[in-house]
Formats: sequence, structure tokens, C-alpha cells
Amino acid sequence: MANHTWTLTMMRIRLALRSRTFLFFSLAMPVGFLFGYVIFFGRGNAAAMPYLLGAILALTVMGSFWGLSMQLVMFREQGILRRFRLAPIGAGAMLASSILANFFLVLPTVVLEFLICRYGFGMQTWGNLWAVFLLVAVGAATFSALGLIVASVTNDMQETTVINNIVWSLFLFLSGVTIPLAFMPRWVQKVTLFLPATYLATGLEGAMRHSAGFGQILEDTLALLISLALAFEMSRRLFRWEPEEKIPGRAKLWAAATLIPFLLLGTWQLTRGHLLREINRDFQMMSQGSVSSRPVAAPLASKPK
Repeated sequence: MANHTWTLTMMRIRLALRSRTFLFFSLAMPVGFLFGYVIFFGRGNAAAMPYLLGAILALTVMGSFWGLSMQLVMFREQGILRRFRLAPIGAGAMLASSILANFFLVLPTVVLEFLICRYGFGMQTWGNLWAVFLLVAVGAATFSALGLIVASVTNDMQETTVINNIVWSLFLFLSGVTIPLAFMPRWVQKVTLFLPATYLATGLEGAMRHSAGFGQILEDTLALLISLALAFEMSRRLFRWEPEEKIPGRAKLWAAATLIPFLLLGTWQLTRGHLLREINRDFQMMSQGSVSSRPVAAPLASKPK
């Protein structure tokens, strides 16, 4: 199985590099958001770069969600998966190769973003690179698996596009990666505590801004890992090789089980956690740093009496 998985991984990487959609979501969009964040929120302040880079890294990792679901459904509709079924390849190898391919495709963009921030915008710290790498690896695998869940429960490309747009919009706008959570109303901030994208974004921001260690990102990592395991197993059980196979409506409800870790973690944060306080505090510190970094005119000397 390992040989089949690796062969399929290399094939998926080559196919992705030929796709303009993949290049947009995985490279052009994250780098564009990086420059936009630096202009509108960083205001040229190098001290704010770790905070901003954490959000951009989360956006880059979440891009794994969109491409996988669309590609897998396209393979099924075009009869490509039918050909793989004739070979001794199981659903597990096919899905695992998709996750691995996305991980290897995300890494170059992450490295590029680090280099731009460090040498282009003067970022003075690398953060905790081990924690960043762990969250990038686990996050890429988790959001890839969530994309596979969408591909498993949808019956055609049109349905996949609709669900992708809804879920992707929630991840994009309610996680802090595009609009800082500190700008949002309090009730919206509470809703974001139940989204996996929020914990990926806050974990990466902590690893960059505070050089958070493994203990400090343990909750985020465990929630992502549990969701990864649930999403992979569900997508494996619901996997379909033929376009004629339809998924029953009841089976779609099982896909919601992948969000159980974040429902539990969000409930705990609402009742006993302090994540929202940390989010607002970090943004205020970043904003104050931007203001304090600007040159201030010297006070006028008082005239001698």
C-alpha cells in the first residue's frame, strides 16, 4: 500500500502543478493577502509581522480544503477513478495520497512567505519554527481531509461547488485570517470558537508572535488531529469510484461528526477558556506597536521666563 500511495502522491503533485486554479489558491491568493495585510494592518511596522504572518500561514494551509474536493469529484465524473479501481489500489491509498500531495505542495508557499516577511518586510523573528511546522503539517492534513469529506458526500460538481463556497466562506471570514477577530462583534467572536480554522489561525499566531511551545498549542493540535482522523475515516467509508453511485442523505449527517472536537473545544472556551481575551489582547498589542513605531515630533521647549 505504501508504494501505491507514494506513486499516487507524485501523480497528484504533477496534476496540481498544471492547474491554474491550484496555483491561484495555493500561491497567488496567500501572497496577495500577505501584501494586503502588511499595507492595511502592519503599516510598515516590522514588529507586527509575526502576528500577520501567522494569519497568512493559516490561510495558506486552509487552501488545501478547496482543491481536493473539486479534483476528486472531477476524477469521479470523468471516469478516472474507475480506472484506478481496476488496479490493486484501495480507497485509503487514494485518499492518503491526496493528503500527502497537498502537504508537499503547501510547504514551498510557506517557505516563500517566511522569506518575504524576513527579508522583504524586516521581520525580526522566526517564531517557534518547530511549532509552526507541526501546525502546518497537521493543519494541511486536516483541511485536506475535510475537503475529502465534501467530495465524499456530494454527487456532482455543482453540488460540490455550492458546499465548498459556503464552508470556505465560513473558514475565510470567521477565523481571523482575512478580518482580524478583534474587529468583529462579540457574538461573532463566540461563533468562531466552533470553527477549526480559528484554532489553526490562533495556534500559528501564537507560535509566531509568542514563540509558543508545544504545550501552548496542544489543544489546537489535538483538536485538528482528532478531526483529521474522523474526516479521513468517514471519507474512506463513503468513498465512491463510480459517478453512478449516489450517496444517501442520511450518510451526509455522519460527515458532521468531524466537527465534534471543535464543538467540544468551543463550548469549553465559552465557559472556562480565555482564547477570546488573548485574541483581542494580541491585536491591541500589535496595533499599539504600529502606532508607537511611527516617529513622534519632539515637544517644543518651553520659553524661559
